[in-house]
Amino acid sequence: MPLFVQHLTRRTFLRNTALVGTATALSARSWAQVAGANGDLRVAVIGLNGRGKSHLASLAKIKGVRLVAICDADTAVLERTKKELDASVRTYVDLRELLAATDIDAVTIATPNHLHSLQAVWACQAGKDVYVEKPVSHTVWEGRQLVAAAAKYGRVVQAGTQIRSGDGLREAVAWTRAGNLGKIITSRGFCYKARPSIGKTSGAQPVPPTVNYDLWSGPAPKAELHRKRLHYDWHWDYLTGNGDVGNQGIHQMDVARWFLGEPGLPRRTLSIGGRLGYEDDGNTPNTQVVIHDYATAPLIFEVRGLPSKAAGAVAAAKGDEAAAEAANAGADGGKGKGKGRRSGDNPMDTYRGIGVGNVVDCEGGYVATGSYFSATAYDKAGQVVKEFKGSDGHMQNFIDVVRSRKMADLRGPILEGHISSALCHLGNISHQLGRGLSPDALREKIAANAPLVEAYGRMVEHLGANQVDLGRTPATLGVTLTVDAKAERFTGPDAAAANALLTRADRAPFVVPQLA
Repeated sequence: MPLFVQHLTRRTFLRNTALVGTATALSARSWAQVAGANGDLRVAVIGLNGRGKSHLASLAKIKGVRLVAICDADTAVLERTKKELDASVRTYVDLRELLAATDIDAVTIATPNHLHSLQAVWACQAGKDVYVEKPVSHTVWEGRQLVAAAAKYGRVVQAGTQIRSGDGLREAVAWTRAGNLGKIITSRGFCYKARPSIGKTSGAQPVPPTVNYDLWSGPAPKAELHRKRLHYDWHWDYLTGNGDVGNQGIHQMDVARWFLGEPGLPRRTLSIGGRLGYEDDGNTPNTQVVIHDYATAPLIFEVRGLPSKAAGAVAAAKGDEAAAEAANAGADGGKGKGKGRRSGDNPMDTYRGIGVGNVVDCEGGYVATGSYFSATAYDKAGQVVKEFKGSDGHMQNFIDVVRSRKMADLRGPILEGHISSALCHLGNISHQLGRGLSPDALREKIAANAPLVEAYGRMVEHLGANQVDLGRTPATLGVTLTVDAKAERFTGPDAAAANALLTRADRAPFVVPQLA
């Protein structure tokens, strides 16, 4: 390794990343191959709550992988995790110091959404291969920069869309796209997952003293904390998260697009929804329908965070903390048990038995997947035609490609992760630019879109069962966005406002570099 790479420090990292990335793109490629061929592959995990725990567990099962470092902006989380690991594992609070280490071949990233792209780009520039959690970006623009970084620096970058590594789903997608049930009519995704209120605070809350809030905030504004919990509930704040569309929904929209075989963005996007049933510190929808207009067939994704019974709404409206903990525990885990999701004693809705998963309607039947790695095909009479079963191998696939450098073997290539993450962002942009309408006025506006009318009708029934009066707290009808898929920009009357939301003004020095 060149001397300047060996002596790379936190102080010089930001100044030298472009130079380091160019130099190490060549040297680190052979370095990783040597490590993979003659010794352990040296890996670091960044972000140790939630999915980070799953990363540690997955890596521990893979032969020839050695965990050498962990990183988290919360020292309490860092120290707790360290106690469960080998004493030789180093700890870092500042990611830049970890990336300057020359004895790390690859990193996995499981930090909040607003950090994903920046941290992954920095890792590419530092010559590391990357596994980055979903969504791979917080905005469409920065996702494209990550795609460019992977190509420019010759890095393996795997998106955390682990369903794509399940042999059962891979077989189901190929079988369906081969026409075994006829033409696809609609590709649906569902996230009917309990999301109780996160509570309503009266003012700024203290940041946990163990958290380096500057590093945790990264490119987002270092804003006052206006919610009870810093961790996890960042999902429901647009400054740092993307709501359930970008939390659980990235998986289901990725699968829905995969079945369609569509390689890019849709022609049009429209969202209906809102944060309904309670008022709290969150600002992302807990109830939402997003429709993406593709040439093959429409892609429809639905979010429901309220339970299926009116009685269940009582606990949610009160911000039942026990119910919230039950709902959030393992919320992004890889087991993917999508049928009959519950929060405490509150059952969730299902669509043809699916609570979290996908239903692909075809001329001759449908395919349903209620777990991450298996699916079942049915004929028009509802009789089972074929079953597909598999298991998770996503982290193993990442490690295999880091060793082989055969990019075509990557199951979750960053380009696919970027496109599916962008679908989440498009739905949210439509919602953020929309306005509340009465149920009748909203229904009139969408009357020409039969699939959306049907999904909206079921949403209204669901909200009625939860005693939500849409006359008093109306749902938001988003703007219809026309998309230039090649340019990844909007056209039409709302283009200026919508294009402004494709990116953000990053807070220095945490700035995603423009590479594309």
